[in-house]
Amino acid sequence: MSDAQDRADRLVKGIDWLITVDPERRVIRDAGIAIKDGRIAGVGKSDEIEEQWQSADVIDGRNRVVTPGFIDNHLHASFQMSRGLADEANAQSFLFDRMYPYEGVLTSQDVQVSSSLAAMELLRHGVTCFIDPGNYHPDATVEAIAAAGGRMVVARSSFDRTKSVLGLLPEAMIETTEQALERAEAVLETYGSAHDGRVLASASFRGLNNASDELILGLRELAEKYDTLLQTHACFSYSTHDASVAACGKPEIERLESLGVLDERCLLVHSGWLEPHEVALLAERKPTLVAAPSSSIHNGYGNIIMGKLPELMALGVNVSLGSDHASSGIVDMSQEMLIAAGGYKEVRINPRVMAPETALEMATINGARGARLENSIGSIEVGKQADMVFFDTKRPEWQPLYNPVSNLVYSATGSSVTTVLVGGETVVEGGHLTKVDEDTVFEAVSEMTTRLGGRLDMEKILTLRWPVH
Repeated sequence: MSDAQDRADRLVKGIDWLITVDPERRVIRDAGIAIKDGRIAGVGKSDEIEEQWQSADVIDGRNRVVTPGFIDNHLHASFQMSRGLADEANAQSFLFDRMYPYEGVLTSQDVQVSSSLAAMELLRHGVTCFIDPGNYHPDATVEAIAAAGGRMVVARSSFDRTKSVLGLLPEAMIETTEQALERAEAVLETYGSAHDGRVLASASFRGLNNASDELILGLRELAEKYDTLLQTHACFSYSTHDASVAACGKPEIERLESLGVLDERCLLVHSGWLEPHEVALLAERKPTLVAAPSSSIHNGYGNIIMGKLPELMALGVNVSLGSDHASSGIVDMSQEMLIAAGGYKEVRINPRVMAPETALEMATINGARGARLENSIGSIEVGKQADMVFFDTKRPEWQPLYNPVSNLVYSATGSSVTTVLVGGETVVEGGHLTKVDEDTVFEAVSEMTTRLGGRLDMEKILTLRWPVH
């Protein structure tokens, strides 16, 4: 080691394929990365990095594809324990017969367990940051995610209309406009930047049909006051679109425009059912739109066949990816990329739509823009946080390896992730969490499964068509 070399905290050397997603979209063979103070200090060819930097802590990148950490722009961490409880249900039944009753019985302890399971699945599949649309125990979610070492944007769930065309909310979820705004601001004050900057906060109303104009405008004021995003579900099915027209005389995107809140501060999840003039509004106002393809295909929402996301991307709108919730099956951004890319090819009957590179951008740099964090995460560049994912290529789905982006999107899954760094810290090694005892999480999950079985009408919620003996 030369005295002229700069000292790094960690070095990664000999990376077979480094997919940077930097402004030049460089893919570097035999790459190296220098990490200092949790940030990327150097990126380039491995021998160049080793010549410039020295460190006693070296990670071997052989037989690895390395990408930026994935950014899931929409995941209900409190719904992680709902897997299998909302199958074969239309939008109305999914919400009012299945998920709202589930959410209405959750305690703070339950949300902590569910969020711990979510943290495990997210990190082990390469998601280093996610946006949560909110629940009624946000402190419990933050506790779980922070313990595992991940990043998140937290929110408190906000409803103030107890009844919509679709149904009635459980009593435990009902609050006044004033209560909703007060509780939302408390979260924004507490988590403006917490846990060494790994936890941020946003304003959130869960859906337009259960939110008054007063709530939406109040949350918008809070988003501006705390300089954060305003998020909501929008246009995810024909029924929600139709309910908005019936109740307000206008569809959802038009309503947001009429309230003056539709702009780049907004993050709108799903956005599949749009009227023609709403497409024009989105192209002009440019909020971030979050595709949740596995959610749509699981529940048959029609967001891929009806959606205009490829066209809106071509018009300059930022479109990212979200896994939504475990009740629709997967929480794996690799598989979400496949569904997004393949789904639009299928419904457009056009193999050139949604290239794998586009899908990867949606899962990384576009997700960073959606979280308003594009200056610190989303790509592997000097100065950004050292959030990165190592995929093991000595697996059949990664071979032969001619084009790593193609393999990542079309054949790999999150199960091939071996190592994950967040801020230069190893939070996953050998495919397992390093900061949390996974057996303890699984034990808590088992106990919570029993508790939920005693609180919910499982005969109504659970679909078992074959006899269990």
